[in-house]
Amino acid sequence: MTSSAKRKSSNFSTRAAGVALWRHVADGVERSIADGSYPPGGKLPGESEIAELYSVNRHTVRRAIAALAERGVVRAERGSGTYVEMNRISYPIRSRTRFSEIVGTAGREAGGRLIASAVESADPEVARRLGLKTGAPIVRIELMRHADRVPICVATSWLPADRFADAAKIYAEKRSMTQTLRHFGVRDYRRSSTKMMAGLADTADAMRLELDSNPAVVIVESVDVDLDGKPIVTSRARFAAERIEFVIES
Repeated sequence: MTSSAKRKSSNFSTRAAGVALWRHVADGVERSIADGSYPPGGKLPGESEIAELYSVNRHTVRRAIAALAERGVVRAERGSGTYVEMNRISYPIRSRTRFSEIVGTAGREAGGRLIASAVESADPEVARRLGLKTGAPIVRIELMRHADRVPICVATSWLPADRFADAAKIYAEKRSMTQTLRHFGVRDYRRSSTKMMAGLADTADAMRLELDSNPAVVIVESVDVDLDGKPIVTSRARFAAERIEFVIES
């Protein structure tokens, strides 16, 4: 429990006089969410701790939390706890799809980091997407992307090694795929194909995305091409389903 939340509830009994206690608890928790004491996606304290904070019983807390859940402010996950709902990021899928731009437009701070990388031989599917021969050298990059430091997706991207040999090193410095491609002379690029499907995160992705009891992800497979129409990168991104909403733009 933060000191801010403690200060806000210090005179709770006086303020609550004449008004249903559960409503005051709900209002107090909602104010703490609004001022960032309980951040989006974060876990609320347990019922006992909230009851002690507001000097009420657990039944009152339970009713307050239920009211907040009905309004979409929080969500209760059986066996895990109660979490502050995140405002989902509207993520348009269009010919020019850029993670940093989309997150920035939503008023969030975009971030990315390199998890792992390797130079390997293209399997038949990746080779097909990139217009290469099976077995051609490619650079594989594993990325983590954030919005306001909240993990949004884990992505695996493949690029032709003959054109982007140091792509992993450059991405580690730039933390942006657009800036990485620009380093290699790609002034602009567009999305040539997108395939979306529902799935469940594996153990590694669930940990990276900080998914507890709801490991649902949206898998997005894509191919981007340069201005000449030549494939430059293909990706398989796993988005936390509860943090994103996709908008298909024609």
